[in-house]
Amino acid sequence: MFDVPVLTIDGPSGSGKGTLAQRLAVELGWHYLDSGAIYRVLAQAALQANIDFSNVVALTALAEKLPVTFKVEDDGLVVLLNGEDVSLLIRSEQAGNAASKVAAIPEVRAALLQRQRDFRQAPGLVTDGRDMGTVVFEDAPFKVYLTASAEVRAQRRYKQLKEKGIDSNLSDLIAEITERDERDQQRDVAPLKPATDAMILDSTALGIDAVFQRVREFVL
Repeated sequence: MFDVPVLTIDGPSGSGKGTLAQRLAVELGWHYLDSGAIYRVLAQAALQANIDFSNVVALTALAEKLPVTFKVEDDGLVVLLNGEDVSLLIRSEQAGNAASKVAAIPEVRAALLQRQRDFRQAPGLVTDGRDMGTVVFEDAPFKVYLTASAEVRAQRRYKQLKEKGIDSNLSDLIAEITERDERDQQRDVAPLKPATDAMILDSTALGIDAVFQRVREFVL
């Protein structure tokens, strides 16, 4: 599998890595993995099964058998859990914070590690997350770290949620994003940071088209 190319796009919440990765997957004709969605789906499955986040044994068992599928369609990413479309459900801020807590558990990360690597199939894979280039696909030939200021990321998230009909508060979003950044950067297992060989892109003042072109040229 190591001859199958992988493009990893890591970065903090709201930096635009998901939109970028999906666009590139379509452009390149490669498979797509949203690692953050896996943790969100796991958190949602745990909530539905009334599994407490402190129950590491039950969470790990759930992670090992989590049936998640990704489909990039014209109107965006479709995430399926047991065949059920949970795309909108897992994008709430509550689900995001729950996923961040679940992702900080070493046993859960270990259970999902091989599952994520199994997405590496010909002709290639585009993946986004927080540790794709540093842990999951360390040997990936193409690595990008995409970031932006917390304020700009919160504004983007606010607009995204509003378009989906989800009520939110901008000040709360800034606080939640900042809190999540600190938690992800300071965790003992696979902390959020750029891979040493990653191309670092700050999208605070860049639109998605400009970012897309830079990464496309980087890969091609």
